[in-house]
Amino acid sequence: MSHTSNPVFARIAGTGSYLPQQVLSNDDLVKRGVETSDEWITSRTGIRQRHIAAEGELTSDLALQASLRALEAAGVAAEDIDLIVVGTTTPDLIFPSTATILQHKLGVAGCMAFDVNAACSGFIYALTVADKFIRSGAAGTVLVVGAETLTRMLDWNDRNTCVLFGDGAGAVVLKADHETGILSTHMHADGGKKDLLWNPVGVSAGFKVDEHNAGVRVQMAGNDVFKYAVKALDSVVDEALVANGLDKSALDWLVPHQANLRIIEATARRLDMPMERVIVTVDRHGNTSSGSVPLALDEAVRSGKVQHGQLLLLEAFGGGFAWGSVLLRY
Repeated sequence: MSHTSNPVFARIAGTGSYLPQQVLSNDDLVKRGVETSDEWITSRTGIRQRHIAAEGELTSDLALQASLRALEAAGVAAEDIDLIVVGTTTPDLIFPSTATILQHKLGVAGCMAFDVNAACSGFIYALTVADKFIRSGAAGTVLVVGAETLTRMLDWNDRNTCVLFGDGAGAVVLKADHETGILSTHMHADGGKKDLLWNPVGVSAGFKVDEHNAGVRVQMAGNDVFKYAVKALDSVVDEALVANGLDKSALDWLVPHQANLRIIEATARRLDMPMERVIVTVDRHGNTSSGSVPLALDEAVRSGKVQHGQLLLLEAFGGGFAWGSVLLRY
């Protein structure tokens, strides 16, 4: 008889997401004085609007709402959580971690809780960590969240970055199960490309604003990032299929990081997947960094597109560079 404390798989038992109330359209950006147009943004990125966190609305607040919906969907009480992992690059505070703040807001204490910072790949990294905890028998129920308030560190005069990002959060509850769940995860990083997508302000590096770093602002070399992202995602998608001895035709859904519609379309072409089998939310959400994959997944599940037993490939690429993929049966 198999022993439940050492299960084979981490299975998604429930999903949830949350978007702040305020919607900022491309036309709204133009009205704010950004030198751009709806046509310029849409043709290059596929983004039409994004959500903006309200004043005083924190990353942990977004995470809480997404978590409550995921717990409800999973039929799991907060007290049953063994571990909370939050993927975020915009924590409430330097410390303590947003995961511990979320834990307190959920009304529980005692279980492990920590953040993972892998920029836009934060949720994929966090999901990988949670999978290992469950496979090792160290946890039976894990809350995994991707949550961001990235608009707090945008330069609204920089049209190359401010049009891209939005705020939001997504969450999943993973449970130990003998039924198939996460099949494999594949993570990578390359710290040598740091200056192509980064925020130059920090703690050890210093907070001071001078002529060399324009404050707490995202800086990106868009064309370079695009080229690296397409190549890296191609390779990590192949890696997942090869590791599981699967042909690309076996995939039911691609749930990609929602950064740019052109990157998503390039990955879909590589997989010979029609766009009808690719979950796309970038047009309405913008790039919510680590929130994007779980937001897209929750929408796909709640809309009835993703069905039990289907094969899903999740992938993301972000600052670091850090990138990865997760192959799972829903």
